[in-house]
Amino acid sequence: MKSQKSSRVDLLEKKIQALIGVVQQLLDENAYLKDLAVGTLETIKQMPDYDEAIEKLKNKISEESSQAEETKPLEKASN
Repeated sequence: MKSQKSSRVDLLEKKIQALIGVVQQLLDENAYLKDLAVGTLETIKQMPDYDEAIEKLKNKISEESSQAEETKPLEKASN
């Protein structure tokens, strides 16, 4: 009886250690991706016309959001 409990405890400990390893790997990968994203952003910021491209994106987003707001009342009226 003790050997069954012992083997079960050993199995659970192995599973826990495996899960800890997976979580640690995910945390490491997340940190790597964060560093990659920050590095990519800083590289893009150094490119010519970066500020102009950002302004174009802001304008595009504001136009899309205003169009979406105009569409909502039309959808409510048609229901």
